[in-house]
Amino acid sequence: MKNLRPVMRLLPLALAAMLGLPAHAQSITELYQAARTNDAAFQSVRAQYEAAIQRAAQARAGLLPQVGLQGTASQTRFDSSVTGSRGFSTQSAAVTATQPLYRPANAANFRQGQRSVEQFRAVMEAASQDLVIRLSQAYFDVLAAQDALTFVRAQKSAVSEQLASAKRNFEVGTATITDSREAQARFDLSTAQEIAAENDLRVRTLALETLVGRTGVKPLPLSAPVTIAPPQPEDVEAWVRLAEEASPSIHQARQALEVARLETEKARAGHLPTVDLNGSYSHNRSPDGSTTTAVGSRSNVLQLGVTLNVPLFAGFATQNRIRETLALEDRAQADLDNARRTVTQATRAAYFGVVSGAGQVRALEAAEASSQLALDANRLGYQVGVRINIDVLNAQSQLFQTKRDLAQARYNVLLGQLRMRQANGTLTPQDLNFLDAMLAR
Repeated sequence: MKNLRPVMRLLPLALAAMLGLPAHAQSITELYQAARTNDAAFQSVRAQYEAAIQRAAQARAGLLPQVGLQGTASQTRFDSSVTGSRGFSTQSAAVTATQPLYRPANAANFRQGQRSVEQFRAVMEAASQDLVIRLSQAYFDVLAAQDALTFVRAQKSAVSEQLASAKRNFEVGTATITDSREAQARFDLSTAQEIAAENDLRVRTLALETLVGRTGVKPLPLSAPVTIAPPQPEDVEAWVRLAEEASPSIHQARQALEVARLETEKARAGHLPTVDLNGSYSHNRSPDGSTTTAVGSRSNVLQLGVTLNVPLFAGFATQNRIRETLALEDRAQADLDNARRTVTQATRAAYFGVVSGAGQVRALEAAEASSQLALDANRLGYQVGVRINIDVLNAQSQLFQTKRDLAQARYNVLLGQLRMRQANGTLTPQDLNFLDAMLAR
C-alpha cells in the first residue's frame, strides 16, 4: 500500500488546480465592492437614507419665508339706465410673503428632521456592517465547500488504493473477501459524498454570485499555513465599552429617543402662540374705468403686518397629544435600554466564541497530527497482519473528517472576529484587508 503523506502534500496543489487561480480570481475586498453596488438589500437601505435627507430638507421649509405670486385679468360688461352700456377690463398682480417669527412646533420639526438623518445614518452603517458579514459568510461558505470537495476526492483516491490493495491480497490469499467488500463499500460511500460535495459547492457559489451580482466568481483560498491571531485587546469588557459610542444599534435607538422627545415638544407647542410677519405688494389696473367711473385708473399697494395667533381651547386635543407622546418617549427609552443590553450580550458572546474557536483550531491541529500518526500505524499493522482493512479505512475517514473540521473551524474563527466587531459596532470594510492578506495570490 502506498504512503498517504505524498497525497496530503499534493492537496494544496489539487485545491489550487480545482479553484483555478488565474488572474481573474477575486479577493474578498473586490467582491465586497461589487456587493455594495449590486446587493438589493443594501441598496434599499441606501435609498431610505437618501429619502431621510430629503425629508429633513423639507422640515427646514417651516422656518423659511413662503412667497407667492398671483395675477388676475377680467372683462366686465356694464349696463345702466343712466350711463348706458359699456365694457371695461381689470388686471391685477400681487406678491405675498410670510416669514414665521415664532413657531416652536416648526423649530422642533426641523430638529426632528436632523435627528432622523442621524438615525438613518446609523441604519446605513448597520447595513454596511451586515453586508460585510453576509459577503464574508458567503465567501467562506464557498471556500469550505471547495475544501470539502477536495478532501472527499482525496479520501476517495486513498480508499481506491486501499481497495486495489485488498483485491491483490485476496488474490494471493493473504486477505479475505471481507476486506475487499469493506473497501468497496467505503469507496461507494466516498463517491456518494463526492456527488453531494459537488452540488453543495454549486449552491454555495450561486449564493455568492447572487450577492455580488456577478457570474463566474472564483474566490481566492486562504494561504497555508493559517495563523489565527487572538482578539486585540484580549479583554471582553474593553470590547463592551467600545459599543456605547460605536454601535449603530445603540446610536439608532438614542436618536429615536431624541425624536420622541422632540415630538413631545411639538405637542406642547399646541398651547403656545405663533407670530408671523406678513407682507404683500399688489398692482391693480383698470384702463377703461369701472362700474362707478369711466376714467381709467391704476394703483400700487404695499402692505406689512404681524399676525399673532393665540390658541385658547382645542377640545383637550393638545393635552391628550402630550400624554401620547410622553408614552412614546417611555417606549423609546425602553428600546434604548434594550439595545444596550442586547449589544453587550452579543459582544460578550462573540468574544467568547472567537476565543473558544481559536482553542478548537489548536485542538483540531493536534488531532490532525494524531490522526495522521494513527493512520500510519494502522497501515503498518495491516501490512504485518495485526490490523484488518476496516481499521485502515476508519483511520482514513477520521483523518479526512478532522481535516474538514479544521478547515471549517478556521473559517468560523475568522468570521467570528468580524462578527465580534459587528456586535460592538466597530466593524468597517477596512477590516476585510486583514483577510485579503491571508489569501493565496
